[in-house]
Amino acid sequence: MLFLKARLSDKKSPLSKYLLISSLFIVILLLELSTPNEYVFGYLYTGPILLANSWLGRQATFQATLIAVCLTMLNLVVPGGEVIKASIVASRVIAAIALIVTGFLSDRIRRSEEASAQTRAKLEAQEELVRLREDFASTLTHDLKTPLLGAIEALKAFQQEKFGAVLPAQQKVLATMARSHKTSLQLLETLLDVYRNDTEGLKLDLAPVDLVILGEETASTLTELAANRRVYLSFNYGDSDWRQSLWVKGDALQLQRVFTNLLVNAINHSRRGERVEIVLEPQTSYQVVKILDTGAGIQPEQFPHLFERFYQGHSDAFGGLCLRQTKGSGLGLYLSRQIIEAHGGMIWAENRVTTGAMFAFKLPVYPFQSSLALLDAPYSN
Repeated sequence: MLFLKARLSDKKSPLSKYLLISSLFIVILLLELSTPNEYVFGYLYTGPILLANSWLGRQATFQATLIAVCLTMLNLVVPGGEVIKASIVASRVIAAIALIVTGFLSDRIRRSEEASAQTRAKLEAQEELVRLREDFASTLTHDLKTPLLGAIEALKAFQQEKFGAVLPAQQKVLATMARSHKTSLQLLETLLDVYRNDTEGLKLDLAPVDLVILGEETASTLTELAANRRVYLSFNYGDSDWRQSLWVKGDALQLQRVFTNLLVNAINHSRRGERVEIVLEPQTSYQVVKILDTGAGIQPEQFPHLFERFYQGHSDAFGGLCLRQTKGSGLGLYLSRQIIEAHGGMIWAENRVTTGAMFAFKLPVYPFQSSLALLDAPYSN
């Protein structure tokens, strides 16, 4: 109650606060002096002590506590004329100790409240800074899309010779510029998706999806990249020697992005002449996809950060060949984690027994996959 009164009186001037506290001391002192010694009113000094702590700070709390203890003990001999008993002395000593404890604890509580308020203020400032930074990044990436799209269309028009004949050497330059602009556009779109997913959540268009078909289609779009890196793509269907469907309920477009991110990562990190293996394994409750590369593997200290936003691994070299040939934006694995977790699945990474790394994810089995398998099965009499 005293704390509430203190909060309600925060607008009082310092002088009025001192006068109110002094008045309380005088009232309690009069009660002490006008009653026999065995009546201890010193406990009432806790009120002025708490008010001093709330209004005036640490030094005033110390002063109020010292005055209260002195006045409580002074009443043993003032006004005088009474026999001082041991029980009366003990009562007043206990009251003095209670006042000291009150002053000490109220000071501790005040400092704890101030520290908590400072921490809250810092956290709020940091959250505001993060929000402003992300709003700025989102707006900037959105605004940069328009000139990039314009540049890509202009390059396409030059490649199609709409502005006149283009020499073969010039076509190569135009193709390089177009690829560079498309890469930048993909990065911007990834940034926008990441910020949108963080703020609004990932919106999924769920439908039955066969991970085998999705993986094969994605791999076919990356054959040129793999050929340029001299990396071979191969499929493995787990314990089965036959190709079989892995049905899940998911967003095909978003899951294809996961396949693309993991395959591009594996291709870029594999040694020339080696292969990237796509393993598709059906399990009882989950469908599992594993992407195996032949790179340098993952350093132990990198594992906790692999799927964090903007995290980039270190480059290593082996046998004169750079295994970490390219550095990405640090968003592909983060976005992949967002997508897989939104589907109720899990994504992880580990080192292979021989050489290289494995990035894998698993998704819940689509409950009606048996009927879908029957529809896919060839007709027989």
